[in-house]
Order: sequence, then C-alpha cells, then structure tokens
Amino acid sequence: MALALRCLRPVPALLLRPSLAMARVLPSAPRGCPAPLLEGCRQCVQQLLLSRQLATKKAKGKGQSQAKVNISAALVEDIINLEETSEDMQAVIEALKEDFSRNLNVRTSPGALDHITVVTKDGKFPLNQLGQISQKSPQLMIVNMTNFPESTAAAAKAIRESGMNLNPEVDGTVIRVPVPKVTREHRESLAKLAKQSTNKSKEVLRKVRSKSITQVKKFKNKVSEDTIWMLEKQIQQMADEAATEMDKLLAAKTKELLG
Repeated sequence: MALALRCLRPVPALLLRPSLAMARVLPSAPRGCPAPLLEGCRQCVQQLLLSRQLATKKAKGKGQSQAKVNISAALVEDIINLEETSEDMQAVIEALKEDFSRNLNVRTSPGALDHITVVTKDGKFPLNQLGQISQKSPQLMIVNMTNFPESTAAAAKAIRESGMNLNPEVDGTVIRVPVPKVTREHRESLAKLAKQSTNKSKEVLRKVRSKSITQVKKFKNKVSEDTIWMLEKQIQQMADEAATEMDKLLAAKTKELLG
C-alpha cells in the first residue's frame, strides 16, 4: 500500500482530471512496474509521456483516424537521432529538386550537360571538367574534348545515357550534341523521366526509413514495447511526409513539362 502511495505522488494532476478519457489511449505500463497503470511510478509516467501528443493504437473501426505521434528528440537521443533521420530524408528531397532543375527542362542548355558523370579509367568526373561545353546554335551544342581526348568516347556515352534524350555525334575530339525539338513527344518523354527519378528517390527514402527502424529495434530489450512502437510510427510519419512532398514536386514538374 505504501509503495502505491509513493508512486501516486508525482501524478496527482493526471488522476484528478474530470475526464479519464486520456487513460484509454495510454499504452500499457512498462514490464516490471509494481503498480497498476494509473498508479504508475514516476519512471512509468515519464515513459508514457515520451510523446507530446500520444498516439492511439490502431483504430479498429473504419473511419477512425490515428493521433499523430510527435516524440521529443531529446527524450530518445540515446536510442536514435531523429534530427539526423529528418536531415537524411530532407537530403533525398533536395537531391530530387536538383535533378529536376538540372536535367529535366524542356529546352536543353549547355548548363544541363555540366554535371553529367563520365566514367573513365582514372575515375568518375563531371563532363565540364573534361570538356569545354558551348552552344553553337539553338539546335546544336558542342563539347570540345581536346584536353582529354582519350575520354571522348566515354563522354559521348555518358551524354547518350544521361536520360536527357540526347544523341551525340563524335567527330575526332569534338562531340556534337543536337538539341531535341520541343515536341509533344519530347515533353512526354521528360515527364516519364521525372516520374522515374521520383520513384528512385522514394526507394532511397525507404532505405533511410528502414535503417532508422533497424536502429530503433536494437533497443527492444532495453526499453518498453510502447517506446519502440511510438518511435517506429514517428519514423514512418516522417517518411510519409517526405514522400508526399516528393509527389507535390513531381506534380508541379509534370505540369511544367507538359505545358
């Protein structure tokens, strides 16, 4: 009896609330707790309040929504760095934005070729480090490979396989790159490439999510099941939000490309 009374002291405000609705959404007390859920000790309460807005368990009936988990990163920093996970997911989004901006434009410009990766026997290099790129006319770009003639073939291959719908022609150490006409077919081709790029980015996002969840599961024997469950849900929410942002980027880019 004395133990139960000691455990009750830290949480009188919780017990004196007019409504006990909150109790229905609280997860189970940690294993080993000597008192019932509502008579939990300070440690139990701190464990249960890991989230600022506790999540409910999966809704049993149709149309019932789940509360959004929003765990304080500081409270779980010994388990996982949620801020780092968020940054990794944001980096995937930024990479997709850069790809859209650099490679998927209706009108191809010399700048679009700058960062095409060329694989040579000495390693991988951006095209603009190996050749001089210029635009001879609205319908033709030139890549002068005089400084690295041995990489001419590799550069032409990289341009051809860049996904930009380009068909380079090699003339000695000069690569001629005809600029595609802005046709409906070309626009649709770019839109398909945007979709493919988004799918690849989502795959990278899934890897970030899986890595983070694996990190959390390493602590399943050290913390409560509810803590693990809330962290997994938090990470999934972060991934869902990132995927939603990618879908918005794709929709905007598709509208831009198709006109």
